[in-house]
Amino acid sequence: MTAQKSGAKDPGQNVEDKLRDVFELQQVDSEIDKIRTLRGELPLEVQDLEDDLAGLETRIQNYEEEIKEMENAIAKKKVEITDAQVLIKKYETQQNNVRNNREFDSLSKEIEFQSLEIQLCEKRIKEFAVRLQEKQTQVESSRTGYEERKKDLEAKKKELEEIISETQIEEENLLSRSAQVSARIDERLHSAYKRIRKNARNGLAVVTVQRDACGGCFNRIPPQRQLDIGSRKKIIVCEYCGRILVDNEIAGVVAAAE
Repeated sequence: MTAQKSGAKDPGQNVEDKLRDVFELQQVDSEIDKIRTLRGELPLEVQDLEDDLAGLETRIQNYEEEIKEMENAIAKKKVEITDAQVLIKKYETQQNNVRNNREFDSLSKEIEFQSLEIQLCEKRIKEFAVRLQEKQTQVESSRTGYEERKKDLEAKKKELEEIISETQIEEENLLSRSAQVSARIDERLHSAYKRIRKNARNGLAVVTVQRDACGGCFNRIPPQRQLDIGSRKKIIVCEYCGRILVDNEIAGVVAAAE
């Protein structure tokens, strides 16, 4: 086995070997792309649902804290009503023992004041009760939404786990193979490959000539340029899309070696 096949970069590697390696890398990376496409948007959907659940949990906690505050406020107003009622009874008893009209009128004003306090407390209790009902409705609605999203998350996670379990070994093998092939390609060509692949809509950085046209953008390739591609004396890119072009014989050699 040569140094090239063992994964070491060969400084004397000819153009044909470079083209074969970079085309093989493209084939491997395309298979990895297929696996990841199979997963589709599931990882993002799972993340979005997890974020939604976290948001709903926070919202429910805030609602519950507001409910406790209003319940405490209602309880406090009820205590204030009880205290006012006690004072009214006290003042009414005192009125029975007054010595003059001035004392009676003074106690009457105190009774009136406490009565107004009771009315104000009752009004506030009603306001708190309305807000309390609104918050309880919001809590129930949020809990319903939480349970629905939780079920969706469980279903999406299960679906994602099934796909991952089915493809994990294959993807790991392909990633290992991609790393091995990448190690055989000189840094400059590998960087160009990654740049072209990143900018290509379908992830294809290396394509064959198909029916006298680029296999990536399908623009026609002149006959002389096709001869240059077939001679494999230099790396040629499509003048329209920038993809690296290889002839079908290179593709056949790579396919036969797999």
